[in-house]
Amino acid sequence: MSQLRQHDERVARNNIKVVVVTFEGAENALNYKGETKLDWPVAIDSSRELYAYYGLAKAGFWDLWGFSTWRIYIREILKGNLPKPARHDIHQRGGDVLLNPEGMVKMHYVSRGPADRPKIEDVLRLVEQENAKAMPLENLSNLKN
Repeated sequence: MSQLRQHDERVARNNIKVVVVTFEGAENALNYKGETKLDWPVAIDSSRELYAYYGLAKAGFWDLWGFSTWRIYIREILKGNLPKPARHDIHQRGGDVLLNPEGMVKMHYVSRGPADRPKIEDVLRLVEQENAKAMPLENLSNLKN
C-alpha cells in the first residue's frame, strides 16, 4: 500500500477508489489505519467471505517464510523498522482485486506470501488502458497528437 501511495496523483487522476479489506476486528483495523496513516476506507470481512470468494486461501509455511519474505524483513530492519509480532492469522493469504465501476473483475492477484504483490505500475497501466477504452467518442476530439 505504501507503493500505491507514492502514486496518489495518478490514482486520483484515474478516479481509482481504494478499499482495504481485513479480516481483523474493528479495533485492530483502526489501529492499523492509524499506524499506517491510511486515507482509504477499511472494510472488515471477519467471516472471510470475500477472501473465500476471491480464492485467497491459507498460505503454506514456505509461502510465509521463503526467501522473498526474509529479504523484505531484512530490508525493513536495515531501515530501522523492526517487525511487529503478529496479532492475527499469518496464514491468511492476501491479494489484490481490481473492479471496474460496473463491478466486473479486471485484475485478480492472489499473493503467494507477504512480500508478493503486483507491480503498482502494472495495475495503474491496466486502469489507464481500461479508462482509454471507456472514453466517450466526444472526448476524442480533445486529444492531441
